[in-house]
Amino acid sequence: MFDVFGSVKGLLKLDAVCIDNNVFRLHYKATVILLVAFSLLVTSRQYIGDPIDCIVDEIPPHVMDTYCWIYSTFTIPNRLAGTIGKDIPHPGVASHVEGEDEVKYHKYYQWVCFVLFFQAMMFYAPRYLWKTWEGGRIKMLVLDLNCPVVSEECKIDRKKLLVDYFAMNLHTQNFYAIRFFICEVLNFINVLAQIYFMDVFLDGEFTTYGSDVVRFTEMEQEEREDPMSRVFPKVTKCTFHKYGPSGTVQKFDGLCVLPLNIVNEKIYVFLWFWFILLTLITGVSLIYRAAVVMGPQVRLYLLRARSRLSPQEQIETIARKCQIGDWFVLYQLGKNIDPLIFKELVSDLAKKLDGKETV
Repeated sequence: MFDVFGSVKGLLKLDAVCIDNNVFRLHYKATVILLVAFSLLVTSRQYIGDPIDCIVDEIPPHVMDTYCWIYSTFTIPNRLAGTIGKDIPHPGVASHVEGEDEVKYHKYYQWVCFVLFFQAMMFYAPRYLWKTWEGGRIKMLVLDLNCPVVSEECKIDRKKLLVDYFAMNLHTQNFYAIRFFICEVLNFINVLAQIYFMDVFLDGEFTTYGSDVVRFTEMEQEEREDPMSRVFPKVTKCTFHKYGPSGTVQKFDGLCVLPLNIVNEKIYVFLWFWFILLTLITGVSLIYRAAVVMGPQVRLYLLRARSRLSPQEQIETIARKCQIGDWFVLYQLGKNIDPLIFKELVSDLAKKLDGKETV
């Protein structure tokens, strides 16, 4: 089992320089790791067994398995409820009359591993876009000042470089910050789009899937209709047609066991709760971001919290002179630079800006 998840351990590596925030990392790190791990899990047949095993007389098992895997299996939705072994052999499996009973075909189980991997790429896309736009600016500006042990000469030189950089580029970094805010909005749009996409993929079942499962556990035994058996049936039907000895078409009705759906149903229950939580957290973070963009006092408070060791008047000087882009770059540097060095940087920058006319 460790071999399955060994290939995703690289995603767990922490970056030496932080260029985003925790909510952003929930999208491109935590969610991507989950989706890639789930994709690998459903393709690991040695741990789960064959994806499909069908039982039918007179047809070779491997032929029936291949046929039903390619052309899909089906269940009868109005036969999901009932006493197993008495009313029905399995949920959704019963004799039916063609043209009268509704038949639901299940094809998506063939595509689950590919869809999960595609979703992982979509969750990484805003991060890739931001890395491209960011161009390593924060890493270049940090200049090893994230190390607690730096020679005094090196520290003085690099602090001076940073102060000069801010003075020369004052009020020119707004577009840099705006591009990051765009990527945050893309994260929110993406998670909403992924919920809609999975709902389409599962024939309109995903948006209520998690709540249906919770409701199912609270119902009386006689009233239960398992939503997991409806969306991911473990036993289904499959009809095979072939020519008989006299040239007439013979129909063979078989039962198919789908062991992979034992894993699929749990994966999608977890993803339902994870995506709802991720949507709420990302929505709250966008409200926070709107407050940051529109509220100078909010930016002042955040900069003060980031540089707790600096005198308040110095922070107010910087906040007054800086626009949103300047503030954003400085705030990002505060995440990466040693707090004592950042205090000295804030002090030097405040003195520099206080003696310089704003552009």
